[in-house]
Amino acid sequence: MTVPRFSDHAANERTFLAWVRTAIAVMAFGFLVERFNLFLQVAGQSLGRKFTVSGTLASDAVGIALIVAGAMMVAAAMLRFVGNRRAIIDEDARAPESDRLDLALAGMIVALGVGLAVYLAATILHGTG
Repeated sequence: MTVPRFSDHAANERTFLAWVRTAIAVMAFGFLVERFNLFLQVAGQSLGRKFTVSGTLASDAVGIALIVAGAMMVAAAMLRFVGNRRAIIDEDARAPESDRLDLALAGMIVALGVGLAVYLAATILHGTG
């Protein structure tokens, strides 16, 4: 027994799994960022500096935001996988419905990345001053 349009289904599944792997990496990075304050405390002690509580709150907020972003990526991947699967089964040639979800998630990751860069820059500048 052969599966009709197997290569399309396999490509859809590979894309889904790539989204899931990326989401897991984003969530793991979020956990790391959330726990970054422990690193700052240890580094501060060894450098003879003390980092502020606002830095801890910022790392917590960015870390949690990254974890939520990863979870949203998994949800988006599931929706996209199911939609693509239906389109493959339908065999109707039509344009994708919308890229808004993909663009929103990408924009959120960019915003979180910029926020993390600003936080790290502020921590470095504040720690040296």
